[in-house]
Amino acid sequence: MAVAETQLYAKVSNKHRSRRTSVLLEPLLAKGFPAHIAQKALAATGQKTVEDAAKWLHSHCNDPSLDDPIPQEYALYLCPTGCLHNYLVEFWKESKRQCGKNRAHEIFPHITLCDFFTCEDQKVELLYDTLKRVGESFSQLFPPSISLSLHSSTSYLGFFIDDRHANILKDFALAFSSEASAVADCHVKPCLKQLHLTLSHKFYPHHQKTLEQLAKCINPGETCQWVATLYSRDMRFVHYQTRRALFQYKPQNIDELMINAGDFIYVDPTQQSDVSEGWVIGTSHRTGCRGFLPENYTERANESDTWVKHREYVFVTASRLFIQTENEPNLKSNGEVQNPSMSRSVTKVLSLQITGFFPGVLVMRHGERVDQVFGKSWLQQCLTADGKYYRADLNFPSTLPKRKDSMKHFEYDPPLSCCGIFQSRLTGEALLDQEVPVSYVYSSPALRCIQTAQHILQGLKLDQKVKIRVEPGLFEWTKWEASRVIPNFMTVTELVEASYKIDTSYRGNFPLSSLVPSESYEEFVSRSSAVIKQIITACPRKGKGVILIVGHGSSLTSFTRPLIGLPIRDSRDFAQVVRKVPSLGMCFCEELQEENKWQMVNPPVKMLTHGANAAFNWRNGIMDD
Repeated sequence: MAVAETQLYAKVSNKHRSRRTSVLLEPLLAKGFPAHIAQKALAATGQKTVEDAAKWLHSHCNDPSLDDPIPQEYALYLCPTGCLHNYLVEFWKESKRQCGKNRAHEIFPHITLCDFFTCEDQKVELLYDTLKRVGESFSQLFPPSISLSLHSSTSYLGFFIDDRHANILKDFALAFSSEASAVADCHVKPCLKQLHLTLSHKFYPHHQKTLEQLAKCINPGETCQWVATLYSRDMRFVHYQTRRALFQYKPQNIDELMINAGDFIYVDPTQQSDVSEGWVIGTSHRTGCRGFLPENYTERANESDTWVKHREYVFVTASRLFIQTENEPNLKSNGEVQNPSMSRSVTKVLSLQITGFFPGVLVMRHGERVDQVFGKSWLQQCLTADGKYYRADLNFPSTLPKRKDSMKHFEYDPPLSCCGIFQSRLTGEALLDQEVPVSYVYSSPALRCIQTAQHILQGLKLDQKVKIRVEPGLFEWTKWEASRVIPNFMTVTELVEASYKIDTSYRGNFPLSSLVPSESYEEFVSRSSAVIKQIITACPRKGKGVILIVGHGSSLTSFTRPLIGLPIRDSRDFAQVVRKVPSLGMCFCEELQEENKWQMVNPPVKMLTHGANAAFNWRNGIMDD
């Protein structure tokens, strides 16, 4: 047994069992479920209905931890509803769009009253009773509105609660913790320090001003009904990464995990070092089973997406006992705004110049390369005895471009597969749909990058207007070259003769002769930083022009981090990041010209995800007995 699990067992092994039987528990016992497992199912589903608990038990029938006496962790939050909540949710969306995800995005808007604590499954109902009793005792004391003041630092942005109102909330938290600790035999710690509602946390310092501007669009005095809510989470996965399945995956091997679209998967980043590239090992939130799954079938989710909402107490204050006017939006029982124009107006207020594009840089990895599918010996698979190329599989390109030197040079400078061509064209069409105004295109000298750039331009319908500037300085870290030498790339003349739209007047910032085989990581980082700055300087960015850079998996971090002012990564961390960049993976940096700086935001189009398609021989299995 792992050390962490042993410690969890120790927390609960010596506690006395409650004799109280839940009304929801009896039907589950009648179905034949053991009491401790039935109570576990009720706690995991928020003790809402027998049907929910029975469904959970059915899903977890193969869960190896089903008998483990590990309780849920609970926390008491004060959550805003109504107009203020809507403004906060729009801030969440817009801050993520403009500045990327930060720690605050992992959880919904809230004020922490009591941080996470454990409670045995059979005693959870006592927490519900406590919340109701304490809530009722404070209902007349609760302030009509909570005074919030904006506070900002280089790593934190949020609203601080006024001391007068904070003291009432602290008294409420203290009363709940004292009674819950006594009746439910658990240790509940109230939050007695500065109470706050976090907007952003652990963000990059250069995003502070942008986040402050967005936060100033929130009126903290907006109509709000506050709700004290009890949430729970699975304490075993607190430090794991939560991912959401985008597609169904049916296991091909016994050690793989079955997932359905929408499933949440817990992934421990510390356990992935020995996992094959493109795969992760994780535990299903829905079934409790563990196994391998393709990482590109999932996306990053929020930590709170798997939390369970148990009970809440709504504070109805005197200021809310009024007759609503004709123009005021109605509030549902959960505090959401019924007026559909509200969310639109909030979005309009918060979205600072969302429409159109700032001058920006779109950095993209090339499409699927042929050796990625058929291995390093791909060329031997499609050459006849007399050295002529033929298409051995439909995913091989129909032809190879002509080059004056040996065709064997394609081995270290491979072209795109047919799927890679499709990926590139599809991405170009998506950029066209979003009206992304590409004004300049730079490409690594690798053939796969030039082909990707060409097909993106065709998808954009710009292949007759914008030409590709071949920049040797955009080539990947030469230490990763299997040949230990710089590949023999096609010349500009050969590329033009092969009908690639090349800017023949362009002279690269780094001539091919300057690329050093097996360069050090420091040399690669220095080259990348210099070339991106020279490209930016060389391109007049009037209006909304976007610079498209087609490079390698390493390009997404080596070119963007210097641009937005981030320090270089450790070489080992760098390699871990690069290995996860898929074909046509991209990131987008936009320029804030008035502030003379760059920031990373969401790319203008979605990523492209698809599954593998293995080689097939109809003789195998069909004709064989």
